Amino acid sequence: MAIVVLFLLGIANFAMHKAVLQSGHVLLGQVSWFVHMLGGRFSLVVEFLMLLGAMLMVDAGAIGWAWGYAIYSLVNALSAWLILSGKV
Repeated sequence: MAIVVLFLLGIANFAMHKAVLQSGHVLLGQVSWFVHMLGGRFSLVVEFLMLLGAMLMVDAGAIGWAWGYAIYSLVNALSAWLILSGKV
């Protein structure tokens, strides 16, 4: 069950990440050069590796990783909302 929840959180994180990348927000111009590698796809690869790592750890029985990824997803959602709503 935890892996399914992680998968759904991963879909949400990818959607938020892609929306922020496509927003053209001024903050994107201030991030490191490696975020812009491959047109922003490098950061999506990092996002995928984080999701994969959390799913593998949960599959191995370390349920704390599910909580950690859930907290990460909440922070990610807050950040995306702040950026996309123009509050930052």
